[in-house]
Amino acid sequence: MFNFWKVTGLVTALALQACTHNQPAPTAFTSPEHQAAQPLQAQFPLNKPGLAGRTIAVNSIDDLKLSDGEVVLTFDDGPIRHHTRNILKTLARHDVKATFFMVGQMANSYPAIVREVAVAGHTIGSHTQNHLNLARINTNDARQQIKAGQASLDRALVPLERKTAPFFRFPYLADTPKLRDSLARQGITVIDPTIDSKDYWVSTPDQIRDRIMRALRKRGSGIILLHDIHRRTARMLPSLLMAMEREGYRVVHLVPRPPAPTESHDASS
Repeated sequence: MFNFWKVTGLVTALALQACTHNQPAPTAFTSPEHQAAQPLQAQFPLNKPGLAGRTIAVNSIDDLKLSDGEVVLTFDDGPIRHHTRNILKTLARHDVKATFFMVGQMANSYPAIVREVAVAGHTIGSHTQNHLNLARINTNDARQQIKAGQASLDRALVPLERKTAPFFRFPYLADTPKLRDSLARQGITVIDPTIDSKDYWVSTPDQIRDRIMRALRKRGSGIILLHDIHRRTARMLPSLLMAMEREGYRVVHLVPRPPAPTESHDASS
């Protein structure tokens, strides 16, 4: 059952604690039919106007190779009613896709928004159940946090007959070698950001946009960390996408790599 004060408390806690992010050292996206129709490793479409770039199928961190001018948009900590929906509208206007790393407790409170994100064609990865710092709890409890978060997202996606993508992001970017190894053995790819928007700081939308663009110009490409629980981020996004389009950047869509087809052999051979 929806509990307003519980959700409000979680969002407030996420907003206050996000400023302690450490620096970095799962399949809901498009329908199977739409996925099959798209070239997963298309060439960078320089001759096509707009922001939409190629789609990259990811099976491991080795697949996350961006060309100069390519950007991945990622949103952590949601979903939440108004801000996530406003972000979805902005992304749709620019015809670009993002990856949303959702907290299980938030998905339990807003399962309909989880499905809206998936139906819009975006990728949904996991961000644990309660957004705990996994580096500060014992490994078994941390594994349970990861498992519970995935289960909450999968429950929200049941009406769509979809699963969470095997993508994960550590809360506060706080990892341990044991947890990274455990995730890799499960076939789950950790998607670390390379550009931190610091939208969890008290900032104006223009300040957040300018901070991101400065980092992009310096790096040439990047995986951008944003948070869809913040009103300022939803307000900032239209100007960010316009600035990126003016400067020739392309937004890349990350999706899970489909399993390799198994070869069938004639039993008589």
